[in-house]
Amino acid sequence: MNPRLYIGNLPPTVTEAELQTLFSRVGAVTGVQMVLDPTTQQSRGYAFVTMASPELAETALRDFHSYSLGGRYITVTEARPPQEPKGMMSEGFGSRPATPFKPAENRNKGFRRSGRRRGR
Repeated sequence: MNPRLYIGNLPPTVTEAELQTLFSRVGAVTGVQMVLDPTTQQSRGYAFVTMASPELAETALRDFHSYSLGGRYITVTEARPPQEPKGMMSEGFGSRPATPFKPAENRNKGFRRSGRRRGR
């Protein structure tokens, strides 16, 4: 198990120090990272806690999943590894590779118009 945990459904009043104290009950905590809104600098409601070992992380997951903190039941799960950002020009955007741009004169090549019109 990964020693990094995702903590969700946090009340907006919880601080990194409070999470550090809470998870220190289980064992050594090597890091706490609250995720903040970049414009308001308020908590976005989730954080990441890194435990010293995978065994401590598993114990913390068992003990604190659905734990009542500040009037909310927090969720504790194993954190997924971070993904690299994907842009429009990068390979892997969407389900198929990007198609080259076709000039306007070639777009309707091979298009057959039926003799039937709408509304008749």
